[in-house]
Amino acid sequence: MRLSRCGLGIVLLAAAAAPETTSAQNLLHLQPADRVRLAEGRQLAEGVCERIWPGWGHTQFQVLLVGDSAEFLIAPARHPHDFAPLGHDRVLGAEVWTRPRQFPPNLLATFPAVGGVPTVVIGSAERTGKSSTTWVLTLLHEHFHQWQTSRPDYNAGVARLGLTRGDTTGQWMLNYPFPYDSLSVQRAMRRLATALARALDVGPEARGAAIQEISEDRTALRALLAADDYRYFEFQLWQEGGARYTEYAVARAAAEAREPSADFRRLPDYIPYREAADTALRDLRRQLEQLDLSQKRRVAFYPIGAAWALLLDETRGDWKRAYIEHPFELPDLASTNR
Repeated sequence: MRLSRCGLGIVLLAAAAAPETTSAQNLLHLQPADRVRLAEGRQLAEGVCERIWPGWGHTQFQVLLVGDSAEFLIAPARHPHDFAPLGHDRVLGAEVWTRPRQFPPNLLATFPAVGGVPTVVIGSAERTGKSSTTWVLTLLHEHFHQWQTSRPDYNAGVARLGLTRGDTTGQWMLNYPFPYDSLSVQRAMRRLATALARALDVGPEARGAAIQEISEDRTALRALLAADDYRYFEFQLWQEGGARYTEYAVARAAAEAREPSADFRRLPDYIPYREAADTALRDLRRQLEQLDLSQKRRVAFYPIGAAWALLLDETRGDWKRAYIEHPFELPDLASTNR
């Protein structure tokens, strides 16, 4: 999940009311399992990010791990205020800073939480209800949001979408009044999701007809939506669908590229990356086949965007360049241009 520069209203109010840092000696240190997971995530990012998205590998990977009573800032972009230094961590290969906890320990988000820099703010695997492997993949999902939001034209481009409706907190990304409860929109979304699920399963000989069906269903959905609502739909497919696709792509690349560290494999809830990738693909198909817009609301856009991106992998070799050059909408499946 990605939040804006000023977002996360209630959370930030809680942060403002939190006590100031006193000294590192009075705070907890990183737990061993947290250190191993963070190290695995950083090593995985170094190995696969640039291969999946050219340019992603150069993104600042600033992470704020939220523990039960303390927060740990990993690899800050600049000297942080109100944090106490813990020094260079040999396992992480990065500087670590700490302060008393300010954010909820189950948070999974990316926003400018420290020093105005897009920061992954994430609770532990235990607190977020994830296995160690899926937690690392979620960390890379959020790291992809760092890449999206750190691009120089991101904020200006989002403003040009004209979707804020006066909201200056960034909460519009979560609370935009999309017509989730419209029965006609729900039916159109289900048809589009079903067509995407079918297209993922057909062979090359049937791919053209499957894509034509997707195109027709997308056109039908667009006809039901106001212009602002359709831009919001496209924006969410680009941002969150792109991140969901990337999470799966990381799992697949990790299964092919490298063996996790011995410490990571010794964690009791470790799952091999290939198994995690297979599970993610099965879950994606299930989410498409059982799409419920009224229940899932904004989250329903994620599997649609991810499936669209997977099909772009199969049909358009240039789509990632188009994704970067023409942000906030996914490239067309049937076109060789934008």
